[in-house]
Amino acid sequence: MKNLLVILVILLTFATSADSRAAALPDPRTLTFPPLAFQVPTAERVVLENGMVVYLLEDHELPLISIQAYIGAGSVYEPADKTGLAGLTGTVLRSGGTTAVPAEALDDELEFMASAIESGIGADAGSLSMSSLQKNFDRTLELYAQVMTAPAFREDRFVQARNRLIEAIRRENDDPKEVGDRELTKAVYQGHPLGRHPSFETVGRISRDDLVAFHRRFFHPDNVILAVSGDFDRKEIIARLTRVFGHWRKGDAALPPIPPPAPVAKPAVLLVKKDINQTVIRMGHLGIDKNNPDLHAIYVMNAILGGNGFNSRLMSVIREKEGLAYNAGSSFQAGRRFPGTFEAETETKAGSTARTIGLMRELITGMTRELVSDAELSLAKETIINSFIFGFTNAASVVGQKARLEYYGYPKGYLEDFRNRIARVTKEDVLRVARKYLHPDRMVLVVVGDEKRFDQPLSTFGEVREVEGK
Repeated sequence: MKNLLVILVILLTFATSADSRAAALPDPRTLTFPPLAFQVPTAERVVLENGMVVYLLEDHELPLISIQAYIGAGSVYEPADKTGLAGLTGTVLRSGGTTAVPAEALDDELEFMASAIESGIGADAGSLSMSSLQKNFDRTLELYAQVMTAPAFREDRFVQARNRLIEAIRRENDDPKEVGDRELTKAVYQGHPLGRHPSFETVGRISRDDLVAFHRRFFHPDNVILAVSGDFDRKEIIARLTRVFGHWRKGDAALPPIPPPAPVAKPAVLLVKKDINQTVIRMGHLGIDKNNPDLHAIYVMNAILGGNGFNSRLMSVIREKEGLAYNAGSSFQAGRRFPGTFEAETETKAGSTARTIGLMRELITGMTRELVSDAELSLAKETIINSFIFGFTNAASVVGQKARLEYYGYPKGYLEDFRNRIARVTKEDVLRVARKYLHPDRMVLVVVGDEKRFDQPLSTFGEVREVEGK
């Protein structure tokens, strides 16, 4: 009996104590917080005597140093009959070794130091990056500078890279999604360098001498912007960069003029026949460039339409309400040197192809007809604003952002003003830009699949043109 009384007293004491603690805790529904303050980090800009621009940001948390180079080059500047040249140059730039260090020795030395040097050339920019432990930085930087200024483009490494590209071309039709993406890009950018795609013929015409000439034409110190971050001293790092790049002389940094792409004059329906159960659907048209004054309203509009995952209209209707696809979305890319694209995409079973296409078109057209809801607008803006800070998660991303903005000529204050401009977007702005920049009546529709299994003929949406998907 005595033990029972002791237990009851303990339980009563615990309950009273728990009730007191619960009473002391505030109601989470009544909590208030000050506005989230975030300042875009800064990086120092330095120009070396030979014209090379360098952005610097020290970070002593770890004994690591990273460099990212933006190089004025790109596939848009390669000859049409040698499409693939820029990509091969970007690959063999690193893999082919340097005039001072053979390819195998370069591979072995970097692996021994736990360092990395990687290269590539895309549509409108070249890239050469390196990462190193602080103790191995001097030697890694020497090798990095050699790759940048004196690549060997060794014949056997060039042949290997070219053969791998040819094999990739041979296999590229294995993935229906890649086929759909490629054919939409080719159609939207028809007649423009951005619409070109490497083929057996164009790659077969490329020689090692073409890589050497491409490098000679575009790789100059005054055509390069470096983003340097990590565990270094400012004065010492500038001296080291000057030592390895100081001999590199200026060249013709002016990029060849490329005319802007022309919008597609009329809608098109393209079919790539493929014996598959699932249909790949892509639709879109030419978009905007980074200097468009409606850029921020367009970002919000697209987030509501299909760029905000499960909270977007395309996903909520196509997937959640109708159960026609696992994923559906849209993107409205602001091109950096040329207009980007607006694209909407999904994949669905063959038997619901026409129904899905019809719904997607209705949702896109619906954006141009009436104001979005307060909830849609608020969620889209909050998502964009809150995700903005993830572009500055470390020193390398901060300094890389600064270098990228200068490389592409973004206006001053772009990053600093971004969140405020998004916050000022109204429902009226969203409707206005949807009506101005969405063109449902001029979209290119690309369908990859087995037309015999479609629920309706594809001709329901216009005159069908079959493409081989190569």
